[in-house]
Order: sequence, then structure tokens, then C-alpha cells
Amino acid sequence: MKKLAIPVLWSAISCVSLFAQQAAGPAAPQTARQALLEMFFSKTPGTLMKHLPEATRAALEKSGALATMQQYSVLASQFQTQGKSLQTFETGSVLLATDDPKTGQKFEVTVENDSLQGDEDDLELSFRGYKEGKPQRTPFLPRMTFAMKMEAGVWKLNEIDVTIRLPLADPDFLKSLSEKMKAPLPSTATFGTKATFAPQPQTSISFGSDAQVLAAMRTIVTAEVSYFAAYPNVGFTCTLSDLDGFGGGEVGPHQAMLISSSLASGRRFGYVFALSGCAGSPPHSFKLTAAPNGNSFGRRAFCTDESAVIRSSADGNPDMCLSKGTPVQ
Repeated sequence: MKKLAIPVLWSAISCVSLFAQQAAGPAAPQTARQALLEMFFSKTPGTLMKHLPEATRAALEKSGALATMQQYSVLASQFQTQGKSLQTFETGSVLLATDDPKTGQKFEVTVENDSLQGDEDDLELSFRGYKEGKPQRTPFLPRMTFAMKMEAGVWKLNEIDVTIRLPLADPDFLKSLSEKMKAPLPSTATFGTKATFAPQPQTSISFGSDAQVLAAMRTIVTAEVSYFAAYPNVGFTCTLSDLDGFGGGEVGPHQAMLISSSLASGRRFGYVFALSGCAGSPPHSFKLTAAPNGNSFGRRAFCTDESAVIRSSADGNPDMCLSKGTPVQ
């Protein structure tokens, strides 16, 4: 009788464990918020690629950039351990928080809105900084919206929208604006003497850096590759609005939802972006140029094509860039 005690006890424990698992039910499906955190902050390599749309993965693989993105995924998962304390939260108003004990600075990303509708979920995030426990005020209030979409049972990052709000009545913003508008006196004058004025050097007006222009061009090229993969019977498009990322209705060849409306307008960062050269039926080639507008006089023109090799021309002429442009290093 004693020999039966252990097997009977083990059977009883097994039954209780099985009953507990059945009572608990299957594991809850991953939320869009959990997928977003996993994508950027998981310690498991490859999670970044896991949550990219299949069309994006195919385009990256075709362009040869897939290996680079996979390396970034590994780096992103390791960044959180480099000198800062990072916490992520799957529920609540705070999405993540970083704390640097050396500087006394703290940074939080908060969820302003989480609009889940079927297989789509838009997560609107805002950013807050603290110094020694006190909020750091800034006149520029950026917000980012991560549009997540379910694909084959996995939440994928479908679109990122960035907005910056300028509170025109905010005292800090008005103070910063007034200080920047104050011009130094052009000369010194003393009582009883005639003031002399020295000419001030002229500066060109720039609305964006070369890096921003190059990033925008790469975004358009990646969108073109994705567009070609999604609509092979249509081929490449020479209409920027076809790549637009906003609007009502279904996704289609005239609203592929691959770039933002601001970029699809063709005017960003002091440059005019234009597509041309869609040759063939369907087109298997295209040309993309970025020419400085009147307010960006004196800057380079940039150009590229389906090869994704970006070139530049110092004279600001996009036609010269296409014919004799120098590759951008």
C-alpha cells in the first residue's frame, strides 16, 4: 500500500494542474500596444522585422536593406541596457519611462489615445521630460501616432505620423519667439555723435537639412518599391499622390497609403520633389528629383531612380543631377 502513495499523489497533482490550465483558458492574444513595445524594446533579436508589413519586408529584401534592418533590430534591443534605466508598461497612461541617475533626468512616453477598431489600432503618444522631478517645459509639443494593423494574426506597424503643436499663447513659446526676433543693434552711437551703420552679412533661408531631404527621398524610393510589389500590373508610379498615406476609402493604386500627405504634396524641407521617367508598360523604372525652391537658393539638387543610388548636383539643377550627378556618400 505504501508503494502506491507516490503515484497516486503525483496523479492528483497532475489532475489539479491540468484543471487549473483549463480553467485559466488560452493565453490572451497580443495587443497592438504590446506588439509596439516588443518591436522596439524586446531583447529577442528579429522582433523589429516581425512587426513590419510583409510588403515592406519584401521591398527591403529586394533592395538589399533587410540585413541592415535586422542588425538594427539587434542594436535596438541592446540599447536599453546602456547606462539608463528603462521601464515599459503594457497598460496604463505611461508607455515607457527612462531614468538617468547621473543627470537626474527622466523621460516618459505617455499614451494620449488608443483607438482600437477591429484589426486596426492607432496609438497616439506624447513625450514628457523631467529634471530633478520637475517637468521640463518646451514650446514645441511633438506627438507621434503609430498606426498598427493586424496581418496574418500579428500586429504590424503600418504607418507613423509625426505632428508638432505650437501653442501660440503659451508664455514660454512667446518668450522664445521674441528673443529670436530681437536683432542686435547694427552699430554703436554716443550722445552728440552721428551713428554709423555696418552692413550685416546675408544668410540664406533653409527649411530643412540635407539629411532630412535624403531621408525623404529614401522614403519615397522605399514606397515605390512597395508599390511595385503590391501592384505589379501597374508598375512604378510617377504620381506622388498615388503613394499618399491618408484619405478615406480602401487602399489601392491611387491611394497606396505608403507616405504621408505632406510628403506626397511634393514640397518639404524647402525642396520640390518630383517623379518622372516611368517607362514601359507597366513601368519598370522611374526618376525622382529634389530641387531647392526659391527660399533654399544655393543648395544642392538631389536625384535617384529605381536603383536607389542618390546623387547630387552642386548647381541645384535637377536635370544636371540626372545626367552628371555625383553619388552622395
